[in-house]
Amino acid sequence: MEATTRDLRLHTKEMLSATRRGEDVIITYRGKPTARLVPIEGERSKGRNPGFGMWADSQETDVDTKVRNLRQGRRCD
Repeated sequence: MEATTRDLRLHTKEMLSATRRGEDVIITYRGKPTARLVPIEGERSKGRNPGFGMWADSQETDVDTKVRNLRQGRRCD
């Protein structure tokens, strides 16, 4: 995830939530990477959303099409 210094100031809670999910947050200042917010070692796997990466093993390349097909519902012919 990438965020600006303004995002960090205004959305600190969301940035910390991202680190709890195991994400690294790159902080940019004037468009240049300046700092990295990372989870504490050993905490990376805790609290990870079980749905994270659920499409990783999918044979289909287009996830949007797959989701649209799932949302269409059943057809009764």
